[in-house]
Amino acid sequence: MGCASSSKKTKASENALVAALVIQNWYRGYSARLRTRQRYALTIFQSIEYADEQSQLQLSNFFTFMLENYKHVHEKDQRLVNRLFSYSLPDKDRLDCVGLIDVPDSYSGPRLQFPLTFTDIYLLIEAFKERKILHAYYVLEVLFESKKALKQLRNFNVIETCPSKDVTICGDLHGKLDDLFLIFYKNGLPSGNDPYIFNGDFVDRGSNSIEILMILLVSFLVYPEDVLLNRGNHEDFLMNVRYGFTKEILRKYKIHGKKILQVLEEVYMWLPIGTIIDSKVLVIHGGISESTDLNLLQRIERNKMRSVLMPPIPVHEDYGTELKKNKAGMLRGVKASESLSQQLAKHEREQVIDILWSDPRGKKGCYPNTSRGGGCYFGPDITSKFLNKYRLKMLIRSHECKPEGYEVCHDGKVITVFSASNYYEEGSNRGAYIRVGYGMSLRFFQYQVTEATCSRPLYQRVNTIESSAIRILKERMISRKTDLINAFQLQDRNKSGKLSMSQWAFSMENVLGLNLPWRSLSSHLVTTDDDGNIDYMSCFSDIHIQKPVKEVQSALIETLYRYRSDLQIIFNVIDSDHSGLISMEEFHSMWNLFNSHYHVHFDDYQVDELAERMDLNKDGSIDFNEFLKAFYVVHKFDKLSKSDTTLT
Repeated sequence: MGCASSSKKTKASENALVAALVIQNWYRGYSARLRTRQRYALTIFQSIEYADEQSQLQLSNFFTFMLENYKHVHEKDQRLVNRLFSYSLPDKDRLDCVGLIDVPDSYSGPRLQFPLTFTDIYLLIEAFKERKILHAYYVLEVLFESKKALKQLRNFNVIETCPSKDVTICGDLHGKLDDLFLIFYKNGLPSGNDPYIFNGDFVDRGSNSIEILMILLVSFLVYPEDVLLNRGNHEDFLMNVRYGFTKEILRKYKIHGKKILQVLEEVYMWLPIGTIIDSKVLVIHGGISESTDLNLLQRIERNKMRSVLMPPIPVHEDYGTELKKNKAGMLRGVKASESLSQQLAKHEREQVIDILWSDPRGKKGCYPNTSRGGGCYFGPDITSKFLNKYRLKMLIRSHECKPEGYEVCHDGKVITVFSASNYYEEGSNRGAYIRVGYGMSLRFFQYQVTEATCSRPLYQRVNTIESSAIRILKERMISRKTDLINAFQLQDRNKSGKLSMSQWAFSMENVLGLNLPWRSLSSHLVTTDDDGNIDYMSCFSDIHIQKPVKEVQSALIETLYRYRSDLQIIFNVIDSDHSGLISMEEFHSMWNLFNSHYHVHFDDYQVDELAERMDLNKDGSIDFNEFLKAFYVVHKFDKLSKSDTTLT
């Protein structure tokens, strides 16, 4: 009896163990599939983000085209040229900017005391936690004080650690104020004993960029040797136009917003471009190339880099002058030599672009960064040669969102740190910061700002991220609908309306230029028959562009939707007074420039009809922001598929 009972217990234990292993294996497989779906969603977000940045950099070619046709453009649209050639306010205009602004007694926000102290940092943080807005008077004072202090710095900050003092490095924050608050809560506020390096991209995308910028600049002014600010590729006024910071400033500071933007441009120009820790660790925003020359970068006049996206001013022999705005806003001739003195040489400019825009990759060598359209990809061999040449041990950079907030590559010689959690979508990624200690000891700290939705099960969070990623991918597809259909039909020689998986994937990649796992994503994008053939027109069955004018040709609507971000930037350059309105003449001037450079050709009567119908006030002017809002994408789906919300 005893032996039989023992045998039964042993068998029951074995069965329980087998069952536990089955459940464990199932759960591991299930979790792995969820992580794969999450990784694919992040790949979509990142590919489209880089494609947008590539479009942004290509605007530089547009401005080059415009400036090369300077005479013609100036005759047609003087304000556009004036905006491109205008310079930020000089120091002597500080009184004009700040002296005439009163802070009313009714203002309930923080009141800063100059010279600033630690108390002002604390007051600012507490006020921003309560979502208060800093008065424009204080914003401008901080900007002018920061510019004055930044002008005293070298191109590369230098800082030393010691056994009792680590240095904290933060990557991109992108206007995510709660992430900065969480870093300070976990790591402490900046001080002489707790130094920080903020490695660029403080602004854009998030809704609290000005608050982050004010906290960082005030901290820098209080602790100029212990709060070090590196310039990122988003510390650029043209990037701000596309990615939201300009709009945030004008929304929060309706009266003095333009002044703030003008002074901010010069603050950007004086930001250092890197930091060196203990003569061993180089901290820069993007990366390096095979031609990166630290000695040259330490000598260049960084304030001449007004914008990475703004091409150097061409000087033509036939008239030998350029236009420059003086304080009164009047135009006067400037000698060609003076114009040239206001900009970096081509090889110096390229050096700065590389360190702001480049990304590391596992492949050896140095080759063009085709995803972003600027900077380069650099391999482990490039890193080793660079570090050996300058007797460095490590490169710490930011610039790329990483699922875990950081990533180590190139045999531990390159580290990426990214501090904006939930960057693409809530739950999409963690943020991180690094503490560099004496003797190059590194400690990584991860976090994620959590909302109520983050308490949901993993599969629900993955569904949300995946749904959002598929949605923006479908929007990209609808913006190229005509080109995609032409590519599909070219492959569909039998006119069957169907393609093989490989033909469909080839067409998608060729037209959209996004390096994505199309076969894996196909179940979310198209319908497939029992033989595995794809009904390619099903790409567009659940999404379309809302037409503001029904009679206008679909191809024109599609083109306007595809280039809406570029057109908005060009419009904002024209709209130098930020009124939000342009005349019909200005609209046609902008369209002709755009049309000539992008080789987009439509009959004039179609563009005229569209512009006239968008003259909402019937006064000969167009609210261009409202004009672009009329082109929005209508989705006919709320969920991806039943399989996305099940546990099987």
